[in-house]
Amino acid sequence: MTTTSQAVTAEIAEPIGTITLRAARRRNPLSRSVMREATRLLRDLSSDARVRVIVLAAEGPAFSAGHDLAEVHGATLDDERSIFAACAELMATVHDVAQPVIAQVQGMALAAGCQLVATCDLAIAADDARFSTPGVKIGLFCSTPMVPLTRAIGRKRAMQMLLTGEMVDAATAVEWGLINAAVPAAELTEEVHQLATRIAASSADTLAIGKRAFYAQIDATEPEAYRLMTETMAANAVTCDAREGIGAFLEKRQPVWADRTGP
Repeated sequence: MTTTSQAVTAEIAEPIGTITLRAARRRNPLSRSVMREATRLLRDLSSDARVRVIVLAAEGPAFSAGHDLAEVHGATLDDERSIFAACAELMATVHDVAQPVIAQVQGMALAAGCQLVATCDLAIAADDARFSTPGVKIGLFCSTPMVPLTRAIGRKRAMQMLLTGEMVDAATAVEWGLINAAVPAAELTEEVHQLATRIAASSADTLAIGKRAFYAQIDATEPEAYRLMTETMAANAVTCDAREGIGAFLEKRQPVWADRTGP
């Protein structure tokens, strides 16, 4: 795929689209330009019918050290607003795209890098990966990383990370729900590929309905969530793929989804 930045690129190997942070020597900082490019690439991959799952990966010894502090330091208030608005747009886009987004994490994921991991629908990390929101140590509290972090791991654990800035190891990140699994570093890429492939076997339309529904109900009250999901499930049940899938189950055969010619 085309890209205007060598710091972040995208490629498709059906049915998986992969966005890769490539500024390995600088620990893949999330500069404003990188965040805007990653946002554009997410939207491009989402609009490609070949892509059923998106992976966010990174080159080098770190997933991402977070914001580019050289860009943040000394900027005007309007520039700071622009930087953090680009960050918020990237995180929102991860949720807005129809496909499930999996973070593939090695090394450190710090500050906005940790925020990106917490935002992704799923996250698999190397077992030596570490996570931190260390902004408190440099006078810049990790307020935007706090948004997905609190929703992923809960108030007390998030406050511990935010107030201390201390590292959390991969095993703890699994226990807390920040990531789904930690695997040996040599197996990370294959583990993510297998997970993405299993997910991609399902109907693309059904996955999109489910992802959209998840974020619609997650912060709603229970009665409102049931109201929303009752309508969602009813509308889902009359789609072509739901009828095909239920029919295939009853007939003891493999379903053929509307977006492909075979199971």
